[in-house]
Amino acid sequence: MTTTTLTSTTAAPTAPRARSATRRLVTAELRLLLRDPLTVSFVVVFPVISMLIIGGSFGRAPDDVFPVDPAHWYIASYFAVVIGATGLIMLPVHIATYRERGVLRRLAASGFPRWSFTLTELVLGVAAVLVGGVALLAVAAPVYGLPPVVDPVRVVAAVAAATLAFISIGVLLGTMLPTARAAQAVGLMLYFPSFLLGGGGPPPQVMGEAMSSIAGVLPLTLAIDAIREPWLGIGTPDGSLAVVALIAVVAAGFAARRTSL
Repeated sequence: MTTTTLTSTTAAPTAPRARSATRRLVTAELRLLLRDPLTVSFVVVFPVISMLIIGGSFGRAPDDVFPVDPAHWYIASYFAVVIGATGLIMLPVHIATYRERGVLRRLAASGFPRWSFTLTELVLGVAAVLVGGVALLAVAAPVYGLPPVVDPVRVVAAVAAATLAFISIGVLLGTMLPTARAAQAVGLMLYFPSFLLGGGGPPPQVMGEAMSSIAGVLPLTLAIDAIREPWLGIGTPDGSLAVVALIAVVAAGFAARRTSL
């Protein structure tokens, strides 16, 4: 298996030059993010449209399936879906495209600091989550109203852990898969079952036992639970948050090694 861990033969740049080069790399990546139709589709447009459709499909009154307003249930769920789309679709394709075109090797040969690409992809992923999340909430507010955040500390912690976890998973997929087309295929195969079973599709209470068991161990399900339950005040999923945080730490460690130039 090939690896993207590269060793540069050029002299290490001074700290000011390294910071300047990294800033330029981050700026260029953010500019490319805004021009990427795949990012717009899967990180912004798809979650928003899906939220609008399914959020209004179950009425607005709580019942035995939905302990709160069903629209609010899906708004909180789809915020995590944005994070999943960033990690499973956007970043793998983006990084695999770089590998395929030899961009990573050119970065290494140009003397970029070893941490520059890792930091850049983290910033890129966070920016995509912010753009997608803000777009989701901006569209949901006039249509369904925004659910108040009951436990903001746990919600912020869960969003941070889930974002780091899925960005790291996305970096790993992008550095392990040989082509952008392969990354897109694998990303879609991972994303849509996770999306449908994890909380973007039917509620867990109406799933069969087998599907419910599978859904319960998916990283996206754990991330959605960790965000949605304290947001809506329907639980304190410390177990889900702890598992998501563990995934974030482990995946981030491997991603940092894979992307060291």
